[in-house]
Formats: sequence, C-alpha cells, structure tokens
Amino acid sequence: MIDTRVTLAELNGRNQNALMQNMGIEFIDIKEDALVARMPVDHRTSQPMGILHGGASAALAETVGSSAAYLSVDRSRFYTVGLEIKCNHIRSISSGYVYGTAKAIHLGKTTQVWQIEIKDESGNLICYSTHTIAILELDEAMKEKFKNLFFKD
Repeated sequence: MIDTRVTLAELNGRNQNALMQNMGIEFIDIKEDALVARMPVDHRTSQPMGILHGGASAALAETVGSSAAYLSVDRSRFYTVGLEIKCNHIRSISSGYVYGTAKAIHLGKTTQVWQIEIKDESGNLICYSTHTIAILELDEAMKEKFKNLFFKD
C-alpha cells in the first residue's frame, strides 16, 4: 500500500514551482490506504461563472491519484505515469476548499487503478474520479535523469 514513511512536508515540497503550487494544492493526510490533498476554490481554480472548474477537479484528482500510486511502488526500481483519468462532476461549489482522497481499487504489477473522491468541507461529493496508472521500470538513464525528482528510500 502507500508508503507512510514519506512525510507531508516531503510531498508538499515536491509541489513547489509546479501546477500544484499554482493551484494551491497541498497534501494534508497520508495513510497506508489513502492519500488526501486539499485545494482552494478561488480565482485560481474557478471558471468565469464563479464555480469550481472541472479541469481543476481533474488536476486535483490526478495529483492525489498519481502521488498515491507513486508511493505504492518500489521507487528504486519503478516510476508511475497516468494513463487515463475520468471525472464525474456531481455538484458545483463556489468557495471554500475541496478535499481529494485517493484509494486503490487495483494494484497490479504493470497497472494500478485509483478511486478519487473530491468532497467539500461538509462532506458533499463534488467529483468522483477514476485514475489508471502505468508502472514503468527505471533504467539507468532514467535513474540519473530523475535522481532529484524521486524520493530516496
């Protein structure tokens, strides 16, 4: 399952100078069976009508799902990439925070499937997402190229 030896500070530190920082996404909880991040509903994540943009929900779902997948593999041998994301937008929200919780549905040798529920501060379901991940083996060139991007065990 999810490697809980990685700290929230390490996870959030990876988000600097990336989409996650620009959208205000931050990880707030890590457990063996779930990873949780939150995102503000504000000018960075809303559409012109003033409600949460569906693409922002997809970005939150991909962030928490991909990170959970990455934390569930042997990072000295493998890395993960998203293959597909599907989002069902259930209800709108115009302010506050949304919370994305990723839980594994399937943890295979070459693929994973994660379920991400995005809820508001009252627990109402805003978006339901499934995220399919590919597990790829690190070769020596990849290890060198990405040595500072991946957590060290």
